[in-house]
Amino acid sequence: MSQITKKTDRRIVRSKLALREALLALMSQKPFTSISITEIVEFANYNRGTFYANYESKEDLLDDMIDNLTEQLLQSFRAPYEHVDVFRIQELPAKSVMIFDHFYQNSAIYTTLMRSDVLPKLKEKMLHALIKITQEELSYPDQDDEIDQELMSIYSIHALLGLIFHWIESEFKYSPSYMQDQLIKLINWRPTSAKTVVKSSRDG
Repeated sequence: MSQITKKTDRRIVRSKLALREALLALMSQKPFTSISITEIVEFANYNRGTFYANYESKEDLLDDMIDNLTEQLLQSFRAPYEHVDVFRIQELPAKSVMIFDHFYQNSAIYTTLMRSDVLPKLKEKMLHALIKITQEELSYPDQDDEIDQELMSIYSIHALLGLIFHWIESEFKYSPSYMQDQLIKLINWRPTSAKTVVKSSRDG
């Protein structure tokens, strides 16, 4: 790669990062639908030409930001199994679960997105991406044949993301290590019965 190409590539990376950061900063102040491209470029200290050299619209910029986060999310999700052929879920050490570290390290970004009008888009992209890799990259040799693989993926990923988004909403009340430990406990917990709690009619 030539020196000029390297400089150009670095310039593109810097401008994209600046535009993403500008959009995020503006989204902490107002809804995405109210933000203009002019506001984004002025905040980033670039011109509209630079914006359109990288993106077709502000929606394209938003997609790039969410795609970048999602790719990081997938890398953290793969951490426990990417270097092994088989990993035993019941023997999975809590510290190998890196997904909570990803969200914690990007806590400011996720907090802003959680409070924004693009939250449904964020959840949908992450949900579909995680379901896709669980179906493509993981199989369970001892799985009950009566359990639908697709439904199992949907169920488990909804549960995981529900836990994570609750954690974000609580303003990261617990540490990543606590969440790692709790997730492992939840995965391995297999209740066989539950006691019903019936209120007395006098309490009604």
